[in-house]
Amino acid sequence: MASSLSLPSSCEIKISSSEKSLQRSVLDIETTTTLDEVSSNGICLTWKDIWVNTISSNGKNGSKSILQGLTGYAKPGQLLAIMGPSGCGKSTLLDTLAGRLSSNTRQTGEILINGHKQELSYGTSAYVTQDDTLLTTLTVREAVYYSAQLQLPNTMSKEEKKERADFTIKEMGLQDAINTRIGGWGVKGISGGQKRRVSISIEILTRPRLLFLDEPTSGLDSAASYYVMKRIATLDHKDGIERTIITSIHQPSTEVFQLFHNLCLLSSGRTVYFGPASAACEFFASNGFPCPPLQNPSDHLLKTINKDFDQDIEAQTGTMTAEEAICVLVSSYKSSERNQDVHNEVAVLSKKDTSSMDHKKKGHAGFLNQCLVLTKRSSVNMFRDLGYYWLRLGIYIALAISLGTVYYDLGTSYDSIKDRGSLLSFVSGFLTFMSIGGFPSFVEDMKVFQRERQNGHYGVIAYVIGNTFSSIPFVLLVTIIPAVITYYLSGLQKGYEHFLYFASVLFSSLMLVESLMMIVASIVPNYLMGIITGAGIQGIMILIGGFFKLPHDLPKIFWRYPLHYVAFHTYVFEGLFKNEYEGLKFPNKNGPQGTNSYLTGEVILRDIWQSNMSYSKWVDLAILLGMIVLYRVLFLMIIKITEKMKPIVGSLLSCTFVSPKTTIHVVENPNATPSY
Repeated sequence: MASSLSLPSSCEIKISSSEKSLQRSVLDIETTTTLDEVSSNGICLTWKDIWVNTISSNGKNGSKSILQGLTGYAKPGQLLAIMGPSGCGKSTLLDTLAGRLSSNTRQTGEILINGHKQELSYGTSAYVTQDDTLLTTLTVREAVYYSAQLQLPNTMSKEEKKERADFTIKEMGLQDAINTRIGGWGVKGISGGQKRRVSISIEILTRPRLLFLDEPTSGLDSAASYYVMKRIATLDHKDGIERTIITSIHQPSTEVFQLFHNLCLLSSGRTVYFGPASAACEFFASNGFPCPPLQNPSDHLLKTINKDFDQDIEAQTGTMTAEEAICVLVSSYKSSERNQDVHNEVAVLSKKDTSSMDHKKKGHAGFLNQCLVLTKRSSVNMFRDLGYYWLRLGIYIALAISLGTVYYDLGTSYDSIKDRGSLLSFVSGFLTFMSIGGFPSFVEDMKVFQRERQNGHYGVIAYVIGNTFSSIPFVLLVTIIPAVITYYLSGLQKGYEHFLYFASVLFSSLMLVESLMMIVASIVPNYLMGIITGAGIQGIMILIGGFFKLPHDLPKIFWRYPLHYVAFHTYVFEGLFKNEYEGLKFPNKNGPQGTNSYLTGEVILRDIWQSNMSYSKWVDLAILLGMIVLYRVLFLMIIKITEKMKPIVGSLLSCTFVSPKTTIHVVENPNATPSY
């Protein structure tokens, strides 16, 4: 790949001496920063000759250049805005600098942090995504406060964390909505602009010195956009931290534009302009595209370099197409002293003699504290979200009443043998099948986890523990109430021990289904696809569990060995059947006439249901409990493997399909997350 941007000959222009003189005067607006002027506590981020290409499915044809040879820098105490029309590469450049590129892209070039290739420790940088992924059932105060408890170290007291959260909420102008729930689909809450400010509040709790923001003003009106950006730009006045801020922004107002120190203007992945935001209009004017009086500078800049609508651009030399105007500006910038000044500044900052930032590492909250906070937050979310458990509880109660009345007082007749088996199979099969109804709520919870995990708030183990312990009381609730109704209305085997076992197996089944859906959610990104996938897996497990087709009648290859023994319904059916039939006697309809012959429960289990009688029902329950742990560990391993393999795959693809003459720098995620 070429290291410089090649343009058609038609795009090449000559810069007159008067234009060069004007460009030199523009350069003088920004005083060259020396190393001594950069705070030793700040972060200087430089990037040189950055190329980002998509990788086609075959790795040979169809690749597309998203970024083409970009060079620039960001310094402490300054706000760098990345602007350009839709599809120009703003978010891609931001993701590249933050180490968040997807694995289907390859990146080349050099990115340095204070002159070193190093990974930023947790708390040093933060990334505010464009999508506001928040728990919709929490209030603004709760969302920020729980996040403060998760992110801030144990050296801070709870009161200090609360003060930090309240201060951040006030800084973002959310004090009037502090007790209002965030809200989501079907639930009215705060506005879209307020959600964006909540997202920003959560990420600046740790007082990061490098802040990335992707479209922070989307969904905000002009006044809110200005106040939010002003507060972001002046955070150092409040906490005394010289913060390096890089934001992608689509179309700022005049007031917001004036807050920018530097501007990186992109079009089709190429640099149109990089330098002081206040000098951008003069650069355009020097190339024949003056900004009309009383017009928003950003409107003029974006309209000039937007080629989506193929409109003609008015220039001092006459009209030209947007593509021609872009070529003029790109070529002019490449040959300008402004571009040379940027390269010189990058070279100076790259030589900055700063030691590794490991000694400035900020600590997380302790593992135990994270588990407790996540358990509490998840419990609040589950309690308030009707779709998580409450709607399911109502359906379960209705089904339990239906089962209890249809199979009312089974007795011990010969016909009750079949009825008991049908009732137990329905409870263990279709009742647990209904647990996938809470999958959409869990997917929303997973989205929050993925955002917080990517930003380094906590680890996977803490999340799994918190989710598990918070769900146990609710699963017990939706187990006990339907179990009592079904068990005693239908007249299943009497005895306290038998009911407890029945409820324990039902509880284990529901926990297993939830664990299974967690695994599905970690693999399948879409909740509709996840429901279909989960339903299909459960359908197969029910089919080969041993009721619809007896174990000895299953085809031995694949279906019986190993699938029959992998499906947890096998042990659910077997455990419930043993719990119900052992100790009972039923009249033998096929016995000799005139005699009172009986069928014992053990005979029914062995001959009719083909149950394995070599071990007790408690072994079946122990296997189910072990499978719960196994499923949760599988979920944890999938998340861990995905995190480990994603950068490796991206690195291998880059090494495979990049020219050997091109230097490769693969950026690691700057937010180091805890191993737990």
